[in-house]
Amino acid sequence: MSLSALYYYYRSKQEVLVALLEDGLTAYTEACDRALGQAGPGAADRLDALVEATVRFRATHPAKSTIGRTERRSLQPEHQQAYRDHEVRGTERFRTIIEQGISAGEFRTLFPDEARRTIIATCNAIAEWFDPDGDVSLDELVERYVAIALTVVEYRPRRASRRQPWVEGTG
Repeated sequence: MSLSALYYYYRSKQEVLVALLEDGLTAYTEACDRALGQAGPGAADRLDALVEATVRFRATHPAKSTIGRTERRSLQPEHQQAYRDHEVRGTERFRTIIEQGISAGEFRTLFPDEARRTIIATCNAIAEWFDPDGDVSLDELVERYVAIALTVVEYRPRRASRRQPWVEGTG
């Protein structure tokens, strides 16, 4: 596409940047919404789904994943605020799930904010280094990062209460 054709659709570089950012943000949000819509109700299932959606998106859309971080400084103030609002909503997804897990006794981290930041930063960095032709497949990468996230929140599956016949007085 020629520059003149681009400016037929967009009046300025600012509009082009905003359109690119909105495209990436919308695609990522939709991927997360789909994943969470299919996840079980437990916090571990929901964190698993959100991390998987994030890893898959960051690995398969590296340009969409990094443009906001590298170019948001070029946004005009009103667009910076809209971008920041989106970041806050994304962070809240992780925060809500981690708090749900702590309340349910599934997650035992004493540092939920740091756990959230660690998970998000780790997943976001994938766009910088992942090579689809490298030694690790996307599916393996997802499995590893879900395991890392569950470790960071100190996931402990809830055990069903059951009678233990070998314990005196229960059988």
